[in-house]
Amino acid sequence: MAFRFLPFRPFAVLVLALWTSWCSARTLALTFDDGFNPGKQPEAVQWNAQMLEALRDHGIKAALFPSLARMGGAGGMALAAAWARAGHLIGNHTASHRSLADPKVSLDWFIADVRAADAAAKNLAGFVPMLRFPYLKEGDTPAKRDGMRDWMARNNYRSAPVSIDASDWYYNIVYAAHLKAGDAGKAARLKQAYLRHLLDRAQYYDGLAREVLGRSPVHVMLLHTNQINAAALPDVIEALTAHGWNIASAGSAFQDPLYAQAPGTLPAGESVIWAHAKALGVAGLRYPAEDAAYEEPLLRDAGLLP
Repeated sequence: MAFRFLPFRPFAVLVLALWTSWCSARTLALTFDDGFNPGKQPEAVQWNAQMLEALRDHGIKAALFPSLARMGGAGGMALAAAWARAGHLIGNHTASHRSLADPKVSLDWFIADVRAADAAAKNLAGFVPMLRFPYLKEGDTPAKRDGMRDWMARNNYRSAPVSIDASDWYYNIVYAAHLKAGDAGKAARLKQAYLRHLLDRAQYYDGLAREVLGRSPVHVMLLHTNQINAAALPDVIEALTAHGWNIASAGSAFQDPLYAQAPGTLPAGESVIWAHAKALGVAGLRYPAEDAAYEEPLLRDAGLLP
């Protein structure tokens, strides 16, 4: 007589659904570089408030990595302090926002620049000694890369890498140009293209992580404090969650073991996932990993360039 398994089918379906959900679960945290500059951006106060409101309304604790050069002094630091009061993590993005991969930037000069930013930001509530390298560049020589890693270890500093990189800065340039020209229609279409871009980059880096790590880590996404994010952040959050992304706090995301690793690539930097893939010899990686050169043709073909 044949066995009948029908009574167990609902349980099996439930297990399969839970397993599928667990295997496809994806989590990321939002981090923002630079800070606003009221001296150069008349809407800085408004944009800062819009971004903080979007994060508050969605219950998200993000991270801000302010650079003194990008904030323009006390006014910009006051806006960064608003992030601290809202409970967001505050890190260090250097004083001058110079790339350590620039041959003209010495290790000693770069360390002094990090110290200057530390002195300016360390009294903010929520400050943690974590360094977000400008342009995600961690050195063009072994001496600079390893010397900076040694200095951080001796001074209780952690690196603040990202796993998901994206060219939001370029989309911001195009978005601002449309608004300046009075073309609200193109600006709106550009914003939709921007959402698709972020989803595409998140999908790409998660796939690359599964390939090189064998798992989906708690991702850290790099964005910037800028006009397009001030306008689109609620849509960005909703698009990510609608596509299956859970959004974690930045503080918890950096606890993933991935961010304590230091791939031995040169030039050092880019997404930490990209760096692992480069070290393993994964074919087809572009360098730099994210840049306007990749996005400009797409926007041109879509009729979205100014």
